Amino acid sequence: MQDRYDDAPSKLPAVTLGFWIIKIAATTLGETGGDAVTMSMNLGYLVGTAIFATLFIAAVAAQIGVKRYHPFLYWAVIVATTTAGTTLADYVDRSLGIGYLGGSSLLLALLLLSLAVWYRTLGTVSVESVVSPRAQAFYWTTIMFSQTLGTALGDWMADSTGLGYGGGALVFGAALAVVVAAYYRTNVSRTMLFWAAFILTRPLGATVGDFLDKPLADGGLALSRYAATAVLAAFMVACIALLPKRAGRHPA
Repeated sequence: MQDRYDDAPSKLPAVTLGFWIIKIAATTLGETGGDAVTMSMNLGYLVGTAIFATLFIAAVAAQIGVKRYHPFLYWAVIVATTTAGTTLADYVDRSLGIGYLGGSSLLLALLLLSLAVWYRTLGTVSVESVVSPRAQAFYWTTIMFSQTLGTALGDWMADSTGLGYGGGALVFGAALAVVVAAYYRTNVSRTMLFWAAFILTRPLGATVGDFLDKPLADGGLALSRYAATAVLAAFMVACIALLPKRAGRHPA
């Protein structure tokens, strides 16, 4: 029996170079924007998480409710996941005292569990199949875990290994380059490579964001979190407005 969503249009963007440029900008904005609320405004990690989690839930509800792909709405949800992921990871790692490695391990387990349950339930975790409300719920849950993991992983790489923010960014950039090479040079599952790249862009953005706004004594550039967030937001808006906008393909 044909699923009633088989002929529904995709509400996700096509995965192109422009997609990845905007994604990295969004992850960097998530770090500076999340830190601006929790640190610069002195609201703390728990209050910041509550604010951004509320925005995330509202944005996801709107995204699931629309009938077609809306670029600005989609990327608003992504930004909500990056900011909420930043504050939530900081709360788990620092306020709860789990630590960067403990937080990264816990979030990695949750991410893998989300993908496993999604695959067991629907038979695929390909973004091309994300059309029905249930598939969209799995998609956004998985993204939320990946964005939160990215913050914890970026902090662990920068602080615990002694590489600093610049060194951490280089490590994740190199790992992302390996994924790109695998895409062009091997027959590894494209779905697996997509999620690997999606996950890696988050700690890359997190370390770049920290490099921009952390104090000079900590290895950062000490830029204003507000200014960095505003510039990144303007860059994202320009990219969304100027780059080609089309929904992803659906196998049906």
